[in-house]
Amino acid sequence: MKTIHRIMALCLAAGLPMAALAEDPIDPKSYEVSYDEDGRYFTEDDVPTFKIADDGTVDWLTFSGFRRYHAECHVCHGPDGEGSTYAPAIKNSSVDLGYDEFVNVVVNGRNNGNSVMPGFGENRNVMCYLDDIYVYLKARGTDNLARGRPAKKEAKSDVIREDEDACMG
Repeated sequence: MKTIHRIMALCLAAGLPMAALAEDPIDPKSYEVSYDEDGRYFTEDDVPTFKIADDGTVDWLTFSGFRRYHAECHVCHGPDGEGSTYAPAIKNSSVDLGYDEFVNVVVNGRNNGNSVMPGFGENRNVMCYLDDIYVYLKARGTDNLARGRPAKKEAKSDVIREDEDACMG
């Protein structure tokens, strides 16, 4: 994780303002597709990522992440990860925190002064689609995906369908 992102994550965790921090440009390698497996895309570091075709078609996980985010997360964090009066914007969370810390916060929650994010580790509607939500927010946080429902999507692979069915029970 870049030093600036570590500092930002620590500031967020401590509730400190970050207005004075200059933001580094996002390294395309942090989201560039290196390989795919059964409709899932990964960076060279084996981190889930998004794929958006030139015609705007998004991969299945990004589309599913949009749907799952708006079913579970948008109530507090606002549409498209832009924040609300109730909770902060999180469209940059997957970029700023990285995969492991993002998963940790979603699973276990976080207490930041008066702001409390509950843990969702027992919520199958979140946990079965955590990578989907992550890649959706990654696409939003890197400004590769505009606000709103993606107009076109890849088909869901059989493996993704099987994994969802197994996870949801």
